[in-house]
Amino acid sequence: MTMDSRAQQSMDDETLTSDEMGLTRISPLSRRGFMTASAAVAAGYTLAAGPVRADVIVTDETGLETGNATIKVMGGDMPGYFARPKGVPNPPIVLVAMEVFGLHEYIKDVTRRLGKLGAFAVAPDYYFRAGTDLTRIKDIPQLMPIVNAKADSELLSDLDATAAWAVSQGGDGNRLGIIGFCRGGRAVWEYAAHSTQLKAGVAFYGSLVDPPNPLWPKSPTQLAGEMKAPVLGLYGAEDQGIPVAQVDAMKAALAAAGKTAEFRIFPGAPHGFHADYRPSYRKEPAEQAWADMQAWFKKYNVLG
Repeated sequence: MTMDSRAQQSMDDETLTSDEMGLTRISPLSRRGFMTASAAVAAGYTLAAGPVRADVIVTDETGLETGNATIKVMGGDMPGYFARPKGVPNPPIVLVAMEVFGLHEYIKDVTRRLGKLGAFAVAPDYYFRAGTDLTRIKDIPQLMPIVNAKADSELLSDLDATAAWAVSQGGDGNRLGIIGFCRGGRAVWEYAAHSTQLKAGVAFYGSLVDPPNPLWPKSPTQLAGEMKAPVLGLYGAEDQGIPVAQVDAMKAALAAAGKTAEFRIFPGAPHGFHADYRPSYRKEPAEQAWADMQAWFKKYNVLG
């Protein structure tokens, strides 16, 4: 790399979000073993994330009540998707904060997995005001300006409204958790600094340092001293958008502020290592991270 190209790379890094870098700098793999684009669309997966693995994890609805939610928020009715165990009164609530790709099949499947664990899991489609189906956008450059226009104040209000909706449907507001992936992982950190009702959060490779954006007043690292709930951070050692040094800095900031948090950094794992529909999926780290999530929520009485 020349000096000029290194300088341009540095400038790009200052304006790109961590998830943009992490998503676009994963080494390409062979497309063998992936669905065709038409099959991926038919199955309900996003297009912008690239090729969809043919052996994605599919969670059935046995023992679950699932469906679409309509959540009253500022500016309209926010769609969502929920899964809860059948016949279980007052189940704990887990909010599912999605990636930048919208409310597609992977996020819905994660919601069902949480339902199988006994949670009333709800994934809000908080980009709905854009008036565009994010799952049908084909490339990241077209997608990112839409999701980057989401103000943190609006996001936090939407998450509060989602929790309130779940309570109105019989969920236990005293056992509230949140889980998020990619941009949704950032939402976990932001929500943990905002909500006084949250009992615990789990952030899968959520960005910790933001590029300049007036709609995002403080990055998660800047909010370290304001955390109101314990958070488990799950990160990949090979994430090209979130270097381990940033994770270490967040860990130090939380410790200095006396806040409760733990981190797992998985060797060899890139950004998106839990996303079983993408080439970035890594089975062993994904399964271990899922187990760590369950243990964290049980420790803080969200699950179990």
